[in-house]
Amino acid sequence: MNIAVVMGGYSDESVISLRSGQLILNNLDKNKYKTFEVHILLDGWDVIIDGEKFPIDKSDFTFTKNGTKTTFDVIVNTIHGTPGEDGHMQAYWELIEIPYSGCNFYQSALTFNKRDTLSVLSKFNIPKAKSIYLSKGDKITAEEIKAELGLPFFVKPNQSGSSLGVSKVNDLSDFEKALDFAFAEDSDILIESYLKGTEVSVGVLNYKGETKVLGLTEIVSHNDFFDYEAKYLGKSEEITPARLSAEVEQKVRETAAKVYEALGMSGFSRTDFIVMDDVPHFIEINTNPGLSGQSIFPQQAEYAKIAFSDLLDNEIELALKRKLLWRK
Repeated sequence: MNIAVVMGGYSDESVISLRSGQLILNNLDKNKYKTFEVHILLDGWDVIIDGEKFPIDKSDFTFTKNGTKTTFDVIVNTIHGTPGEDGHMQAYWELIEIPYSGCNFYQSALTFNKRDTLSVLSKFNIPKAKSIYLSKGDKITAEEIKAELGLPFFVKPNQSGSSLGVSKVNDLSDFEKALDFAFAEDSDILIESYLKGTEVSVGVLNYKGETKVLGLTEIVSHNDFFDYEAKYLGKSEEITPARLSAEVEQKVRETAAKVYEALGMSGFSRTDFIVMDDVPHFIEINTNPGLSGQSIFPQQAEYAKIAFSDLLDNEIELALKRKLLWRK
């Protein structure tokens, strides 16, 4: 089969996505698949072969080399951020009937929107931080936020990943700067109360027809919180398995699986929690988690003793099954 490994994106996360794509290319079984490196970037959509670019025909997601047109049987999508984690590419691929890995366009759009994700999960009694939602132009004072959420609190873009645009406000004098930082990423933001506890990140996927929790990784940030530097520039410790009691670990596993199923997920995911007073509180879910050498999800696959090539085979099988459902 011809497998397109699609990476990049239109946000600052594209650099991480390009690294993730390389890990996937290195782990796909070359005896089963003919793999192609595909970059979706602001300056163009291209297949990269021996350093040379061949433009993607957007009418059918094919490319032509030396007069020969190549089509793809399955797309393995590892774009972080827009347009590959927010549902745009998934809707396009579905319209032209090319099966793709991960969740479908609706789940992608839903889970990329922090406010809407929290709204859905509230129906399932998933513990979470208190929050306030703002759009650019809304008027609210730092004192009003403090009265509602206390100090410190977090200011986050509603739709963004890799902790881009996120600030922890420890003093009200920092509030306006935090607003500007978040609004630079998105016109809607979420302000959340601070949860004091242990941060854990949990890899969950649909593996062989069942919801499987790969493992729990404890995050110990060297910075004030798990920001971009801590995630990607070595400013954190990532401890797998997390240092939790057996009872609390089971709670986290059950809650992570419940979140995955409540949101109708498929494919790879990484869900972040703060464990406070032995209760896991949901922070966010990533439907295209980082797969670079520094990323958590591959570490958890290794801990679960599942070869990454097996996980990729599973993703391709799920994608092909999805295509069969489209035709019914």
